[in-house]
Amino acid sequence: MVFSSAIFLFGFLPFVLLIYYVVLKKKRKAQNVFLFLSSIIFYAWGEPVFVCIMLLSILINWILGLLIDKYRNKINARRIVIALTVIYNISVLFIFKYLSFVWKNLNLIIKSDHVINIALPIGISFFTFQCISYVIDVYRGKGKAQKNILNVGLYIAFFPQLIAGPIVRYETIAEQIEGRTESLDLFSQGVRRFVYGLGKKVVLANSLAIIAEAAFDNTEGLEASMAWLGIIAYTMQIFFDFSGYSDMAIGLGKMFGFNFNENFNYPYISKSITEFWRRWHISLGTWFRDYVYIPLGGNRVSKARHIFNLFCVWSLTGIWHGANWTFLLWGIMYFVLLVIEKEIGVEKISKLKVFNHIYTLFFVMIGWVFFNSAGIKEALSYIGSMFGRNGIDINSSALFLIKENIIVLLLAVTLCMPVKNVFEKINSKFRKIAEPVLFIILMIVVFSYVVKGGYNPFIYFNF
Repeated sequence: MVFSSAIFLFGFLPFVLLIYYVVLKKKRKAQNVFLFLSSIIFYAWGEPVFVCIMLLSILINWILGLLIDKYRNKINARRIVIALTVIYNISVLFIFKYLSFVWKNLNLIIKSDHVINIALPIGISFFTFQCISYVIDVYRGKGKAQKNILNVGLYIAFFPQLIAGPIVRYETIAEQIEGRTESLDLFSQGVRRFVYGLGKKVVLANSLAIIAEAAFDNTEGLEASMAWLGIIAYTMQIFFDFSGYSDMAIGLGKMFGFNFNENFNYPYISKSITEFWRRWHISLGTWFRDYVYIPLGGNRVSKARHIFNLFCVWSLTGIWHGANWTFLLWGIMYFVLLVIEKEIGVEKISKLKVFNHIYTLFFVMIGWVFFNSAGIKEALSYIGSMFGRNGIDINSSALFLIKENIIVLLLAVTLCMPVKNVFEKINSKFRKIAEPVLFIILMIVVFSYVVKGGYNPFIYFNF
């Protein structure tokens, strides 16, 4: 079940809200149990078998959290529990996400034809990281161990952030599980945020996906103009797809009284790769910072060790996204760029903000080529097409796609910039009239797209 589907919007969500606010009003424990069971149904709708994997992870990590609490004053025992936490969760992730890939590459070495095919549970990378966060945050004293397993289940499986994040840290909502406060104002904020995110997804990302796939699915003889149009479209598609989903998740959380941290902050206005990763998928970046980078020593070590720490973090960041050499290369590319920026200094690369902005977007787009390609060979072929390997003439298909989607393209480029900040500076009286009118228009457009149906992929469902 996806947020942009009719069954979710007109069936599941209204039903859950009705029971939560009418039948179970002011009954916190019952509300939490209901939200947990609803989340299980939400996940089982598309993953009826793999829901058992998630339930097992909830059970194991709940026990591990209790053991941390039990051995609070025994350092060695607590360290053993933390080691078991990492071993169990990473093992689950490895078996379902990476074992087939590793075995396939081993076959090339031992020249075997034996194949291992293991289906990938949707959202396993997200809920596994939240499992780890729960136990470690209890270990660090940043949240109390939950005696009630259903509360741990709610934290890990809560349907707004279950499938594609943002990765919610336990310390962020530890107190909110039982102590949150719902309000009409928070609920209305959530509705607005959800509709904005839904608009990003169904109006912009889905339309841009058609352009991007027209280029990436037909790379044979791809001319430069079509290649650049394709990667520009994909660059905006993945942003509106993922940030739209994050907006919807944050909005849904607010509807039930939860406050999640932001996951995007206009990443395409960045003037360095360092800044880009402070603005893009913030929950993932901060997770690796706090649970990998800092425990390894961060930057308070020798230069060589610091570089090694960065290599570990960015290799893992690449691999986290998928079992493919393209993702590893994507992560290593960012490692190299970040080391260069840290060693040289961003301001020394160029004092021209325009150049820094172009340089950042260029490498981000090159990275997205690897991210969206089936293999390294295909990625290099696509990059070759971008630089004229198959000619630089203006492609008729590219012109047709631009003409057919000019409004979507212009709107997408505009909304990649912080136009919201400009809108907020407009006269408050005018804004009070314009904002609800624009919101109603957006709702009509968005829901008409949903009812009409059509192409509706979610990029981050693969991770």
